[in-house]
Amino acid sequence: MNTSSQISGFYRLSVEERRQFVVDWAALTAEQAATLESGLTLAQADKMIENVIGLHALPLGIATNFLINGRDVLVPMVVEEPSVVAGASFAAKLARAGGGFHAETTESLMIGQIQVLGLTDLSAAAGRVQAQKQRLLDLANRTDPVIVSLHGGARDIETYQFAASPVGPMLVVHVIYDCRDAMGANMVNTACEALAPLVEEITGGRVNLRILSNLADRRLAVARCVVPAAALDTADLPGAVVAQRIVEAHALAVVDPYRAATHNKGIMNGIDAVVLATGNDWRAIEAGAHAYAARDGQYRALSEWSLTAAGDLVGSLELPLAVGTVGGATRVHPTARVALQIMGVTRARDLAEIIVAVGLAQNLAALRALATEGIQRGHMALHARQMAIAAGATGDEVERVAAAMVQERVIRGDRAAQLLAEIRRLLTRGASGADKNPE
Repeated sequence: MNTSSQISGFYRLSVEERRQFVVDWAALTAEQAATLESGLTLAQADKMIENVIGLHALPLGIATNFLINGRDVLVPMVVEEPSVVAGASFAAKLARAGGGFHAETTESLMIGQIQVLGLTDLSAAAGRVQAQKQRLLDLANRTDPVIVSLHGGARDIETYQFAASPVGPMLVVHVIYDCRDAMGANMVNTACEALAPLVEEITGGRVNLRILSNLADRRLAVARCVVPAAALDTADLPGAVVAQRIVEAHALAVVDPYRAATHNKGIMNGIDAVVLATGNDWRAIEAGAHAYAARDGQYRALSEWSLTAAGDLVGSLELPLAVGTVGGATRVHPTARVALQIMGVTRARDLAEIIVAVGLAQNLAALRALATEGIQRGHMALHARQMAIAAGATGDEVERVAAAMVQERVIRGDRAAQLLAEIRRLLTRGASGADKNPE
């Protein structure tokens, strides 16, 4: 069995051949393998959310070529946008030439917030909270003895004073909570709810909000890679020029929020796809990432790109990643569990390291395309297939319609419908004998 994620021609295999490769790679059982096709059942879905009437499927693909912290990884990605999986796989191959991705994470610390109103002396109230810190921590830890037994739980209590707000002065108490391998929303919210009456008693104020923050800036993931300039060579440009252009493209996202928004969206294309595949909360990840991008008062690129003295390309990406490998949909959704097994991860921090590496790879793929042939060239063929399917093409018709549109460089729904009608008309004439050579 091949144990390298560097697989030549993986995209040329049939769906069945790709699936069998992954089944063998991850040693999936027959039941687990079946979930790659059947996924969630209606009965399971009905227990996950309210008012269920059906299922909505999205494609599950595999990104290849990833080498992360010296380990080969196949990465499941759930996404509807063409070129995302292909882009990540290609960029991972480029990074592999420089040793792959190196990733690390901080502790799995989340922040719970307790808002206190009706105070006349914020400093005095904050002092009383700090004086009672241990009492607050002890109570918070009694809410979840299981996480405490796993060496997690409440770690610290912090206070923040806001002398002026639209509703007057307020004190905000932060509960710093180690969630271990869980995303942690439920346990943090439970702890905040339990602390609210005691916080009121200590401060003499009125507690309003008590909820976690999705700006998980105590739970960061960082990935880095070095891409040799020679690996960036194209038919038209030497790699040194491509590397320089990538750095120049990145610079616009540093100074201009209009570009930064699109730059970061490309990063999140990869991150969200893995988060979805593993049953994690992509909305929380998006909120935290974009807030982190504006942490200094201006919205900026999440990644950094520069050149070494030798002219090689160096990239890094840092952002909050509150993901879990236990609890929530990760535990309930059968395909999410299989996705974790494919990646060979059990710890939340290992999962976060893979996700941040994929985000950096996605960013590299987009910047390279923008700095060379433009984003549309590689995207065109994949988008043309979607247009063909939307026009009603099936089977071999999809590739024929898509190829014709790419050749014409006209990727539109109306043109796809015209081409499909022409192909079917020629086939009909050929079948009737009216035209023995329609091509």
